[in-house]
Amino acid sequence: MVSPILNQIGAVFIPVKDIEKSKEWYCQLLGLPLDGEVLFGHLYVIPMQGPEIVLDSKIYTTESVLNIPSFHLNTEDIDAAYDYVKANGGKILTDIEHDHWFNFKDPDGNVIMVCRC
Repeated sequence: MVSPILNQIGAVFIPVKDIEKSKEWYCQLLGLPLDGEVLFGHLYVIPMQGPEIVLDSKIYTTESVLNIPSFHLNTEDIDAAYDYVKANGGKILTDIEHDHWFNFKDPDGNVIMVCRC
């Protein structure tokens, strides 16, 4: 039997406390305009190249915060990305490892990885 489920990731959900503040923070982090709308009062879909990121304030609890990276964001310049995240309020968790990646926390405590690809 052929599976009706595609081997594709459509979106990654990130639990956030305040949808408007998180929308602004992630759009600034990714250099995106703030012109998208919040859906149903609790969802914001960040337009990405590849799977989208969905910020969701309805699923936020202290237990739902991502304690390990569930995905990584790409960069071509790991040093510039590290400095940019630090300057934009990301709490740096690791140094740049193997000249390739680092982890940080967003304002809600979700752990995100940036990787040179």
